[in-house]
Amino acid sequence: MITRSKINILILGLAAVTLTGCKSLYGKYERPEVNMQGIVRDPLSLTDTLAVSDTTSFGKMPWREVFTDPQLQSLIQQALDNNPDLLNAALNVKMVETQLTVAKLAFLPQITFTPQGTIASWDGNKPTKTYQLPIAASWNIDLFGRILSQKRSAQMQLLATKDYQTVVKTNIISGVANMYYTLMMIDAQMEVINGMEDLTEKTWNLMKEFKGSRQGYTEAAVTSAEANYLSVKAQKVDLLRQMREVENSLSLVLGQPAQTIGRGRLENQSLPTNLSAGISLQLLNNRADVHAAEMQLAQCFYGVETARSRFYPSITITPNGTFTNSAGSMIVNPGKWMLSVVGSLVQPIFMNGQIVAGLKVAKMQYEQAYNTWQQAVLKAGSEVSNALVQYNSSMEKADLEARQIKALETNLNTATTLFNQRGGTYLEMIQAQSTLLNAQISKITDDFNKMQAVVSLYQALGGGAE
Repeated sequence: MITRSKINILILGLAAVTLTGCKSLYGKYERPEVNMQGIVRDPLSLTDTLAVSDTTSFGKMPWREVFTDPQLQSLIQQALDNNPDLLNAALNVKMVETQLTVAKLAFLPQITFTPQGTIASWDGNKPTKTYQLPIAASWNIDLFGRILSQKRSAQMQLLATKDYQTVVKTNIISGVANMYYTLMMIDAQMEVINGMEDLTEKTWNLMKEFKGSRQGYTEAAVTSAEANYLSVKAQKVDLLRQMREVENSLSLVLGQPAQTIGRGRLENQSLPTNLSAGISLQLLNNRADVHAAEMQLAQCFYGVETARSRFYPSITITPNGTFTNSAGSMIVNPGKWMLSVVGSLVQPIFMNGQIVAGLKVAKMQYEQAYNTWQQAVLKAGSEVSNALVQYNSSMEKADLEARQIKALETNLNTATTLFNQRGGTYLEMIQAQSTLLNAQISKITDDFNKMQAVVSLYQALGGGAE
């Protein structure tokens, strides 16, 4: 005969066995090792990598210190206030915060109140009135960490959602800055085109004036000068189209109807020149998409914990209290309280392999999340490398092109003087004009590329501080 004492001993033994195996269920996520070796290349070397360090760097500068143009700052703030993508990202954060609140409330008991009333008559006799006012509570005791791991997973999801919000914000800031600088680049190119348009028109008129009066200046000379002039005007039309398209795109990001965008001048822009990248752990902490990938990894870690907890029993305590005037077959009036407590334990034994399969899937999802996180780190390093090399190469090219432009301006002046003195040909002058125009446009483009590299580095390092 099984006595009560034997049952108690059996329960205590089962609890001791299960508790020895569930210590890991309460573990917290710790960052695993990730390969950071040589993820950023030295922009001035073809083989070496940067000796990385976590010092005060460009990546930690607030966006207002990076982009100091007052008009640009105003546009960025307008985009941050009105952009629908950023507004939706903020709503996503609020939704996940609500889900986290639900996960935290899972530790509290569920309470229900279901009043009932009955009127019954037996064989036409006087009706009997009974009532019940039951209050029931159900409390799932989280002895094996299932609810705890689910709550921690929800916390990681919230952090990942906030990271996504930061990514959207960084992309908006970088996008506005890039389009703003693009408009200023087009303005600068337009100034060059306007000047060259006047010069080529004058050349064309000279060809028409000299046609037939100077040896060698035939209809072919006039046609060549006209073609050169029309080529410049065609470039102007193309620039006007690009300007309108960029303004339309920027207006969309700003959350306003398409319109003209006020802006400064390209040569007046002042951007940071100390581009210390400060790589290493900063890429893991500052860059929101990398951190979001790690939070996904943490979610999968707690997913494994939850899957393990399903091997252990679930314990539920359900107290009930009912205020009623009905007690079995006896009528009690006035009513009295009837109280009861029910405890239940459910231990899975055979679940058709579902629990084992669930744990295997959770572990594989963790491995996938780790691979994604590692790839995000490598991608971030690659983007930092690209931004640094773009900045250095654009700066070097712009310096060379500045010297080239001086030489070509001298060449054009010489060709013009010789032409006026009948010592040079019209082809030399037209060629000098075209070569100078191309060099000037290229110089402006590389000045813009250098500014764009600063924006790209700001974005690649995580967008800086608030």
